[in-house]
Amino acid sequence: MSTARDLVLVVLGLPSGRTVEQGDLSLAPAGAEAVDLLESGALTLDGEPMVPGVRTAAGDPLLDEAAAALVRREPYETVTDWLWRRGDGLTAAYVEDLTRAGLVVRPRRRGLSVRGTDTVPADTPERRRAEERLASGDPVLAALTAALEAGDPPPDAGEPGEAVTTVLAAVGNAVTEREAARLRRDVEHAAFDNMWRA
Repeated sequence: MSTARDLVLVVLGLPSGRTVEQGDLSLAPAGAEAVDLLESGALTLDGEPMVPGVRTAAGDPLLDEAAAALVRREPYETVTDWLWRRGDGLTAAYVEDLTRAGLVVRPRRRGLSVRGTDTVPADTPERRRAEERLASGDPVLAALTAALEAGDPPPDAGEPGEAVTTVLAAVGNAVTEREAARLRRDVEHAAFDNMWRA
């Protein structure tokens, strides 16, 4: 399974008291896809611009869709631009795909991990493998999970390469930017409400 699928399974399996915003979760799988494309050779980075390589089928429909979505003409898209464009609605696409595969189910009791999602991972070998990957200290999955503030990263299992580090940093920055925008919006709404109450 792809890193993005593992990430979604791990985050959907969080205890019910811990939540991740869907928008944040969509940024992280877009970053995970970029990492998998880098590792397959379908993508290289020239600084932050994403330079597409030879497109080969990954055998994963969403990862193949990601490869097809790469901008193939200069000026190439930056990692940050990719995260915002590709991440739009990506959580829903992964949840739908995992549901079709029987890897995600609707729980009998309510316990959300992702706001706006009422599904949890089924008890499958794929879920256990994703959780074991995180517990083993996989640096990519740990960094993506930590960027979502889904929990403490496991012990360091090594440094990823420079290109992967660039992608992970872009994910962290994008999630931070989204959180800052959400906080500004909350403050503005509170100020507006207070003005009308006065």
